[in-house]
Amino acid sequence: MSTSQTRPLTGHIERTSGGTTVVTLSGDVGFATRLCLGGRLDALSAGPRPDLVLDLRHVPFIDCAGLGLLCRVRNRVTARGGRLRLVSDSASFRRILRRTGLAGVFLVLPEFTGAPAGRPVREEHPAVVAVQV
Repeated sequence: MSTSQTRPLTGHIERTSGGTTVVTLSGDVGFATRLCLGGRLDALSAGPRPDLVLDLRHVPFIDCAGLGLLCRVRNRVTARGGRLRLVSDSASFRRILRRTGLAGVFLVLPEFTGAPAGRPVREEHPAVVAVQV
C-alpha cells in the first residue's frame, strides 16, 4: 500500500536594496523545481559582480538537485566576482552541508539584516505537481 503526501510548492520573492538582491525561497527545493528556479537564479547571477542572498529559512526540504542548484549559483556568482550568502537557521541544513563536504563552500548566516524588506520586485509561484512519497 502506498501513501501520498503533498509536498509544499516552491515559490520565491525577490527584493533589492543597494545592489543586493535577496531571494526568499519557500517550499521544497529539489528536482521538481530546479528548472524553473534555476533559470531565474541564472538570470540574477548573470551580471558583473552579482551580490545575491538566498534566504532558505522557509525551505523545509532540499535534495541533491537542490544542492546542485546552490553550487551552480555559487560558481556563477564567484566566476563574475560577486558574492553569495545563504540564510538558514536550520541545524539539519548545516548538517547536510557538512556531510556532503559543502560546509566550507557557502557562507551561511542565521539571519540577514543587510537589506530592508522593501517592496518585492517579483513574486513567483511556479506550477509544480505534488510529489508522491
